[in-house]
Amino acid sequence: MSRARFEERFFAVTRRVVIAFLALITLVPFGYMLLLSVKPIDALLLNPGQLWVSAKDFTLATYEEVLRPTAEGGQGFLGMLGNTALVSLGTVALTMLAAIPGAYAISRLKFFGGRQVSALFLAVYLFPATLLAVPLFVMFARMGLQGSLAGLALVYIAQTVPVSIYMMKNYFATIPYSIEEAAALDGCSRLQTVRKVVLPLALPSLMATGLYIFMIAWNEFLFALLFLAASPDKWTVSLGLQLLSNGVEVSKTVLMAGSVVLTVPVVLLFFAAERLLTEGLTSGADKS
Repeated sequence: MSRARFEERFFAVTRRVVIAFLALITLVPFGYMLLLSVKPIDALLLNPGQLWVSAKDFTLATYEEVLRPTAEGGQGFLGMLGNTALVSLGTVALTMLAAIPGAYAISRLKFFGGRQVSALFLAVYLFPATLLAVPLFVMFARMGLQGSLAGLALVYIAQTVPVSIYMMKNYFATIPYSIEEAAALDGCSRLQTVRKVVLPLALPSLMATGLYIFMIAWNEFLFALLFLAASPDKWTVSLGLQLLSNGVEVSKTVLMAGSVVLTVPVVLLFFAAERLLTEGLTSGADKS
């Protein structure tokens, strides 16, 4: 057997093993969490290791309790979902407004230090979030944005704009400049060229970047805890789930249902945009 043939077979088997392993460590915990969320607490206490749910034990009461407003004795996760969606969508919109012009400028315009800008953007992530937490808290408290969803979105933007510019600039660089020159000959200004020509061509990259930003804002916990802990009506899902997990009166089955509520929207959104996400993340790799 030739070396090339051996490597082909070896990596074919290795790929399947790795995929199966990653699927196992991802789906098994989620499946167990899903099973716990449809069990009554007494059945869980009697047999916590049981990996199936009988028909008589199956219940959706945990989800009803999770989604019911706190005024009616529930956990209020429906309101938290609304807060989380509002912050996440606002973060995506504001980040894209700031990142699209920045990414286009870096990929098209010539200026001093242009080659080093990308490294400077990524250098933002050398600073841990905990280092920025206290200064940001003091600054936003003085601005009156503490306990505000708008203030939380602004904090997220500071984190997402650098990586968004880095992701999109590679795609903008692959768009032929001759297309923009043709648009200029037709009388389009620079802004019209970007809006009518560049952005439609860059749609896969825009969708991938937007989805990435959405997932960051949806799952973020540290800054949500810092800015919203004193305002329960403004809690996001990740914050509410973590704070409720410390309560003795909240059963573990309810917490599992809350975890499912937190996870499912992002999973569904990811699968719905999987093709655009794959195209966007690999865009700019081929410079031919």
